[in-house]
Amino acid sequence: MKLKLALLTSLLLAPLAAPAADDLSVGSKLTGRTGVTFKTADDALQRLFDAAEAKEASNIVQFTPTMKALVEGGGYPNVWIETQPMGGEMYAKRNLEVAWNNQILFLLGQRADGRLPAMVVSGETIRKRGWDKRPPEGYAWLPEHDVAADFEMFQGYCFPDPAWKMYFWAGKDRDYLRRLYSALEKHDAYLWRTRDSNGDGLLETWCTWDTGEDHSTRLLTRNAPTRWPFDFPPGGDRMPDPQDPANFKRYWIEHYHDKLPPPTREQVLVPFASMDVMAYNFDGRATLAKIARELGNGREQFWRQQAGEVRRRLIEKLWDPQKHACYDRDRLGRRLPELVHNNIRCMYYGIFTQTMADAFIRHHLLNPAEFWTPVPLPSIAANEPLYRNVPGNDWSGQPMGLTYQRAIRGLENYGHYAEVTLLGTKWTELLIRNNNAFMQQFDAMTGAPSGISSNPTGYGPTILAALEYISRMHGIHLDVANERVWWSATAGKDFSYTQRWADRTWALTCEKGRFMARLNGRELFSCTAGVRVVTDLEGHVREVAGIQPEKQNITLSADAREWKLTVAPNQVWGFDGRNPKLLRAAPFDYPYQGNSR
Repeated sequence: MKLKLALLTSLLLAPLAAPAADDLSVGSKLTGRTGVTFKTADDALQRLFDAAEAKEASNIVQFTPTMKALVEGGGYPNVWIETQPMGGEMYAKRNLEVAWNNQILFLLGQRADGRLPAMVVSGETIRKRGWDKRPPEGYAWLPEHDVAADFEMFQGYCFPDPAWKMYFWAGKDRDYLRRLYSALEKHDAYLWRTRDSNGDGLLETWCTWDTGEDHSTRLLTRNAPTRWPFDFPPGGDRMPDPQDPANFKRYWIEHYHDKLPPPTREQVLVPFASMDVMAYNFDGRATLAKIARELGNGREQFWRQQAGEVRRRLIEKLWDPQKHACYDRDRLGRRLPELVHNNIRCMYYGIFTQTMADAFIRHHLLNPAEFWTPVPLPSIAANEPLYRNVPGNDWSGQPMGLTYQRAIRGLENYGHYAEVTLLGTKWTELLIRNNNAFMQQFDAMTGAPSGISSNPTGYGPTILAALEYISRMHGIHLDVANERVWWSATAGKDFSYTQRWADRTWALTCEKGRFMARLNGRELFSCTAGVRVVTDLEGHVREVAGIQPEKQNITLSADAREWKLTVAPNQVWGFDGRNPKLLRAAPFDYPYQGNSR
């Protein structure tokens, strides 16, 4: 979902109550500068990296007089909770200030009842439209922060985990962590107070923009409103009648602009019992447990149990073990039959068990008829009747840059590292083929890019996905929450990659099939290319992981010792003792594997 601001100028009502001001200044929170360099003998890959760096830097704006932020880009000038906390934290390895601000803006905009804003708009934009005098319906103008917070929809919730990781990037600032804990706890209470409207124990989607699925046929055909700035659900007696032309134009925006007929009250089939909103809540509760452990406030076990209860309800009521996937239910309790990419989003939030994730990946992700199309990851499986291959901003079919961005954590949560490499290879090759056009979405069959008309080639999620996949295949990734460094080198590429953070510089070089790691010039290890070596922040080898879709025979040298290993895809070997030990291995055995490359 991206608000079409011009459409909302006619929707002006009274503002909501603004939250109290907070002291969350940047200066005392950051521990040092960061930066990344990457050089490769592959000219096309180098041009992709350089273009991505330049384009994403152009998405940094002076959002308030005192705060720079990383906006979504590609024609979207605001900060949305579905993209920008996640995007900001990904950008922390390059710019800590904007990464920090991309979390703080949402904390500043939290409503008194606990609800976090879906979007934050700069004061400059608000004043330009005269909305500081009379904000649009669902907006709260916060002049003390020079921003407006938007509460028309949920707009996804890629916030708890990135905000938690920023605690580590920001030098473990306890004041920030306590503030984050309070915010997540209040938002959790808001969800259960409002979004289980029928009391069945499942949280709900109320409008298209709640999950950011603009123009999705699975929502349009069930006559979901586009936006819903209310704390009561659609579908009941309090719902504005969609047959009224003013209501239809105001709340069923996509229907109105697509010239679809106004639905009757009975035809509005939301609320949906929603895998997405359940996953939002699981991630929030799992993060609360981590914060509780770090703060030592005695609530870790409580929040782990609460997260487990959300997972249990999802499995019991939305997971189909025969079909190996989750499915939403409409307000009448009927299962929505479409197989949708939202399962990958559930994996991003970590709500699936390992068994569920393995099953979905095995049966669906690499199936060429469903999600492994020539350009993988359509929003609705390509063999579904509601799949629609149209350009623009439409979550009915064409793969989205945002889906590729979220798929990284989704797969890594479950140890599916080789699948990240498969996706990353396809993604970087697609962008190179399209002359580094960083658009919002791509034709699933041809790869033709498309976006909205205003500045379409600077779409942040597409750019950040490219940079992150490069770091996972040919570079360094700092796993700050676990105080680990991932050193990755797929076979066949010569390159050098550095990651700087404060007084430390991690450097990786790969030449002639072997890669070497250094920390501040001190050699740490060398290894045959084709795997990932994981160290602690000081450079001690802890693990080796299989990141390629084929077995790799490797020789690892570190601390005057040498080990020879055969590492299969998704295997993780540990090095805490004298001899390597297989710690874990996600499956990599697919019926469609031969057709998936």
